[in-house]
Amino acid sequence: MTTREELGGMPLWEAARDVGVKFAEEVLPEEKFLRANGMSFHYLDWGNPEKPQMLLLHGGAQTAHSWDFHALAMRDSYHIVALDQRGHGDSDWSEELDYSTETMVKDADAVTDLIGYDNFVLTGLSMGGRNSYAFAARHPEKVKALVIVDVGPDVMEDGSKHIKEFLRDSEVFDSFEWLVERVKKYNSRRPENQIRGSLLNNLRQRDDGKWVWKHDRRLGMSRGERGSGTAGSWEDIEKIKAPTLIVRGTESYIFAPETAQKMLDLIPDSRLVEVEGAGHLVQGDKPLEFEAVVREFLAGL
Repeated sequence: MTTREELGGMPLWEAARDVGVKFAEEVLPEEKFLRANGMSFHYLDWGNPEKPQMLLLHGGAQTAHSWDFHALAMRDSYHIVALDQRGHGDSDWSEELDYSTETMVKDADAVTDLIGYDNFVLTGLSMGGRNSYAFAARHPEKVKALVIVDVGPDVMEDGSKHIKEFLRDSEVFDSFEWLVERVKKYNSRRPENQIRGSLLNNLRQRDDGKWVWKHDRRLGMSRGERGSGTAGSWEDIEKIKAPTLIVRGTESYIFAPETAQKMLDLIPDSRLVEVEGAGHLVQGDKPLEFEAVVREFLAGL
C-alpha cells in the first residue's frame, strides 16, 4: 500500500504552520467510536474536557478531518469533538439509505447524549450546517451558540451542478495523482500540499491499489433535496433561538448573498460575516480568517 509520505501528505502540524495557523501544542485528536441509533459512529476528540464544549459537523463527501486546522487552533479554548456523520469517514453507512436531515439530527442528539455534551457551540459546514441549524431548531436547550457555514435552505443550482460534476467519474480510480489534479482544477485556492493531505483523509486505498472515497456515494440519491435548490427548511431557521454566526465565502457557488441576508433577518440574535476570497469550503480555503471571525463571535457572547 502507498504511504502518506510517498503521496506528499504533510504532517498536520507542518501543514498548519505552512498556512499560518497558530496553535498551543503539537497534538493529534483521539479517535473514538460509539454506537447510537443502531450504528457505529467515529469521532475525533481533541481533548481538554474541562473546557467549554464544541461540536463540529463536516460537509457532504467530507469527514471529521476537514476541521483539523480549526480544531487544532481552537482546542486551547474548547473541548472539541468532530463527528463523522453517517455515511462518511469511519462511521457506518446506512443500509436503508437513510440520510435525511431528520435522521442525522437524531444521530447528533444521541451522540451528544452519550458523550455528555449538553451546552455546546455547534458548528457545521454545508450538509453539516444544514444538520446544525435543524438540530438547533429541535434541541435549543443543548445549543449554546450556532455557527452556520456557507449554507442555507436555498442552494444555488450552479453550485449543486459544480459538486456533481467534480464527483462524476471518480467512483473508483487508479491514480491518486489524477485526483490531485482534478481538485486543483476545481479549487485553485489551496496549495497542493494541503490538497494532498486533505485527500488522504477522504480516501481509502483498496487491496488492489485502486482508490475510493470514504463516503457513501449513494447518499446523493437518497435525498430528494439534492439538485432541487433546497438544503433544509426555512421553518427551522425561524425556530433558532441561540446566538448565531452566519459565515459566507465571498466566492461561494452554493450560498447566495440574498439567502444569507434572509437568514440574518429571521434569526433574532444573529450576525453575518463574509470571508473574502473563500469559496464554499470556508474553513479550508481561509483557515486564519475563519478562525478570527469565529473567535470574535464567541468572545462577544
